[in-house]
Order: sequence, then C-alpha cells, then structure tokens
Amino acid sequence: MRDTLKARVAAAIDAGARGELGPDARDALLRDLARWQADGVAPYGRLVGKHDARGVDPLDWPALPTDVFRHVRVARHAPSLDACVFRTSGTTSGQRGEHPLRDLELYDRAAEAAARLTLFREGAPLRLVMLAPHPDEAPDSSLSYMLGRFEAWFGTTTDWVFPLDERLERALDEAGDAPVALLGTSFAFVHAEDLLDRRFALAPGSRVMQTGGFKGRSREVAPDALRRAIAERYGVPEPSVVAEYGMTELSSQMYERVGADTAGRLWVPPWVRARVVDPESLADVPDGARGILRIDDPANLDSVSAIQTSDLAIRHGAAIELLGRAPGAVPRGCSLSVEEALG
Repeated sequence: MRDTLKARVAAAIDAGARGELGPDARDALLRDLARWQADGVAPYGRLVGKHDARGVDPLDWPALPTDVFRHVRVARHAPSLDACVFRTSGTTSGQRGEHPLRDLELYDRAAEAAARLTLFREGAPLRLVMLAPHPDEAPDSSLSYMLGRFEAWFGTTTDWVFPLDERLERALDEAGDAPVALLGTSFAFVHAEDLLDRRFALAPGSRVMQTGGFKGRSREVAPDALRRAIAERYGVPEPSVVAEYGMTELSSQMYERVGADTAGRLWVPPWVRARVVDPESLADVPDGARGILRIDDPANLDSVSAIQTSDLAIRHGAAIELLGRAPGAVPRGCSLSVEEALG
C-alpha cells in the first residue's frame, strides 16, 4: 500500500509541476492518504476516529495541530526506519517538535518542483548566498536541508554565511555582474540590517528569499518594512524580495512569485490543499475572511498530510495571505484537537 501511495504522490507532484493536476485528482489522493494514515498513525487515528464513524468525508476530518508534534511521535513507521528527523527551533517551554521521515524522495521532489515554478522559474543557475547554517552544522533543520538541496539543483557557486559576519559583504562583492539568490530567515535579514553599514547593487536577475517569523527574538520588523529595507540594502526591486512559507511539519512549501506585484500573497502548489478555517469550529471560512491556516500536503506520506497551523490567514481565490501567528493562547479548536490526539 505504501509503495502504491508513494508512486501516486510522486505522480501528482510531477503533474502539478506540468500544470496537469486538477483538484479532484488531488483530493482523491488526499482522501486515500487520510484513511491510510489514520489507520497507522496513533495520534491522528485518535483524532479522526469518531468523525470516520459518522461517515464524514476524510477531506473534512480535523487536521493534526502542529503542537502534537511536540508531544508524541507522528509517524506510521518505526524509529529504526527513520531516514532523518527534522526538528523545530524550539518554544519557550523548551519542547521541540519532531517530524520523522522514512525517506526524503517526496520531500525533494516537492521542494524542487515548487522552487522551479517560483523562485527559480527562469531556469538559469545562480550564485547562491545562504544566511543559514550549512546542513552539516544543522542536520535536523528542514530549512538547512532544503537550502543544501538548492545548492545542487540551482547553484553555480554557494556561500554559506552563518553566523553573519564580513563574509556576507565579501560574497556579494565577489558576485560582480552575476545574478545572486540571497536566501535566509527573516531574523537573519534583520540582523544583517544591524550589521551592515553599506548598500549593494546586485546584478539584474538577482532575488532575495526570506522565510519564517521571529519567534520571540529580540526585535521584530513588519513584513512590508522588512521588504523595503532588503530591497534598498541589496539594490533589488521590491517584487524580487519574496517570502517562502515552510514548516518542519510539512514537506511542501508555498512562495510569493518573483517579479509579481502580489506581495503578501502566497502561491499554493497544485498538489497541496490550503484552507482557511474558523479558530473554534475548524470549519472553512468564506473567501476573504480571516481564520487560521490548514494545509493538506500529500508529500507527508509517512506522517500526516492534514496539518492544522495556528497561523492567521486570508484566502484570496487560489492565493493565501499570511497575517502572522494567532496572538495569545493556542486557538480553541486546535487546543481541543491536541487533547483528542493525545488521548
């Protein structure tokens, strides 16, 4: 069964990359994954069992809140079969979420396809400058792993600059007339603003990808202000400064499109189903209304595809606008789902 589902997920990603995957085919795959995962992933099975008994469509079963990954193992396979375990950066309680993967083939397939359709859609390899730890230094970081794969897929030469120091200026100066892709976390770019005392003029075709929030760090900057600061600092147009949305608990990513006048609107890969739901009932809210983001990611074959975040969002047709984390306590609907999943 696993081999059959894995082949179907791979085919769906490939079809989505070609623009040939419709929502009906995607949803049929997600239904089959939900049934298979509920049967073999204990916390998810506890969460959805009573809904299945009432004959509810698996697409409408509750999604597993990301907080569950901090308390129990979320995987259909034994720990001895783990190819890697990605871990979150931690919380104020010190607990780190863990996402075990039996293999990385679907993660790689989804990450490469999404990046080729958005961040690197022109196709030509670029000089890469990474404001993040090298994968050898952070083997449990999904971001470092993904950036390491970018080095193989999209890079001519790569500079890893972490922690930030004079190597950043040197790498950008050495690029000369070659376009650069400067990739890192939002906090890294804020730190670079504090560190740098000069501006750059990156070559035409350069772009900047920033990802992640600030997670209680010492200084936060509003997204629009950070985008303007980055554009001015590195000499690129604002539409070439794009956000990426990824999570340790996911295997696919969403991006703003390079060069598009759609700041704040995330493109959703065709193989992914992104919904905005009510914080209490977890039912879908109307297009244009505020709620919290739910993502169904079929590339999460061996854990759980249906993931409930606590991120505030608005859906605009096919695009998602992120509004940041829900303030205060975990939304009530997520909290109840955590209790049910943990039994």
